[in-house]
Amino acid sequence: MKKIFLALMLTVGSLSVYANSATIDEYTIDDQQVEQLMAQSTDVSYTVVETTLAQSQQMAAKMTGTARVQADKEFVPALLLNLFLGGLGIHRLYLGTETLTWVGYILTCGGIFGIVPLVDLIVLIINNDNISKFVDNPKFFMWANN
Repeated sequence: MKKIFLALMLTVGSLSVYANSATIDEYTIDDQQVEQLMAQSTDVSYTVVETTLAQSQQMAAKMTGTARVQADKEFVPALLLNLFLGGLGIHRLYLGTETLTWVGYILTCGGIFGIVPLVDLIVLIINNDNISKFVDNPKFFMWANN
């Protein structure tokens, strides 16, 4: 990091020399000041940011009283997505399932040749008043064990 900082400072200094050669003395680097700045700096790596983010999410969950905040999914968009794009599993993507689940729909030629989206459509129509048990459901067959 120090080398990058010094290289950057030297580059800026050399570019400014070309711009105005009369002010060469203004762009000298004091190694002691650079070392002092580096000693006072804090290390910000991905793990530090990730830990801080996880702590803030836990704090927010405690303040709201919920461990996980879920967005309310509506019946009509899920039904329409299933009706028109059910073979691709887009309705499952809308409902918030895992990526591999809707990829499974694509790899099995539209969810076992269209049977699974058809059953999904029927299940959604039957449970139109409350589809919350299908939101974030990781199972390939969203109606299984519900």
